Amino acid sequence: MIPDAPRSGGASATGKVLRKSMIDVLRHRAYRHLFAAQVVALTGTGLTTVALGLLAYDLAGDRAGIVLGTALTIKMLAYVFLSPVAAALTEGLDRRKVLVSLDLVRAATALCLPFVTEVWQVYSLIFVLQAASAGFTPAFQATIPVLLPEEDEYTKALSLSRLAYDIESLASPALAAALLGLVTFDALFVGTCLGFVGSALLVLTVALPRDPTPERRSIWARTTRGLRLYLDDRNLRGLMALNVAVAMPGAMVLVNTVLLVKAELGGSDRNVALALGAFGGGSMLIALLLPRLLTRRNDRTVMLAGGALMAGAGLVLALAGLSPPWGWPALLATWTVIGAGYSMALTPSGRLLRRSSGSPSDLPALFAAQFALSHACWLVAYPLAGWLATTAAPETALAALSFLGACGVVSADRFWTDRKRRPDP
Repeated sequence: MIPDAPRSGGASATGKVLRKSMIDVLRHRAYRHLFAAQVVALTGTGLTTVALGLLAYDLAGDRAGIVLGTALTIKMLAYVFLSPVAAALTEGLDRRKVLVSLDLVRAATALCLPFVTEVWQVYSLIFVLQAASAGFTPAFQATIPVLLPEEDEYTKALSLSRLAYDIESLASPALAAALLGLVTFDALFVGTCLGFVGSALLVLTVALPRDPTPERRSIWARTTRGLRLYLDDRNLRGLMALNVAVAMPGAMVLVNTVLLVKAELGGSDRNVALALGAFGGGSMLIALLLPRLLTRRNDRTVMLAGGALMAGAGLVLALAGLSPPWGWPALLATWTVIGAGYSMALTPSGRLLRRSSGSPSDLPALFAAQFALSHACWLVAYPLAGWLATTAAPETALAALSFLGACGVVSADRFWTDRKRRPDP
């Protein structure tokens, strides 16, 4: 049986690092408002994650898992296939109007979810919601490097964004639990709607740079432009391989933690939350340290080391096993290391995309390509993790996914290593 894990200390030291490393970037008014918009929208999205599971159970009972799994698949398909299309359709448009419009579409869709009575209605609304997100997120991400042209400041913004995602993954379920003590789960969708409306209002308060008038191209050329720019660059092909390296062990954590904790270790629901919290905690710690680390090491070194940490930690745990009494602390330690590697491998990717762009007008297309390709890796990794853990053993799934992650790291290293004639980013 798993013992309760103690609370980790060092909050004051962490806060000191945070203040010294990242808070100063919030002095920029435009970025400060956009970051606040991101936090508000993330909070609303987190409430939807909880409410959607409850809605699926309310509509489908014992088949709720199938409904929720299908909804998540629809989400990933929208991300993979619609983000390049959205980037093409919005090329040259006023970026602020685009972001506000997509936020309002998301808000209206979330407000419809409490009134659904059929499963197909859930699928339809989730498709609309995620289609809007597939347009919003890359456009939002591509705006930040234009607002913060100094690399040090942009690095701090990337770390702050990573930290916001990690905190949201911990805070939103707690907020939802508190609200559910006062209201029914349907009301959580209203909270989601308010989050997107708040995001839209905050975006309206800033003046965003206008993109130059785009060249006349066909819709197909504009849709595939980001992918062509991405795949023509050896560094970005390395990033694509690193997306595989991150998705494979990452999917093991997100899909099979509950199985490892409850079936293999005999733990409780609280232990599942603690294990996932260890993953998030490792990611948060590295997000705090990355701005300083990236002044001493180049992106390639840090990102490859992150992918190698994820694969190596998973392989070590798979070989060592989860036998008591060390199974529980070994799982916590491994998930913390994998979370740290996750942040190291992914957070600097924005810097790589910015360096690889020929001009600021390329950024939306490149960010949309990275958004689509990275989610394509997760679209493969999620069902693979579930299938391996079900048909084989969880340790076998962990070993296989970690090995595939290691292959991704080796491939990424080969792409980057072959560019010796040019300075390493």
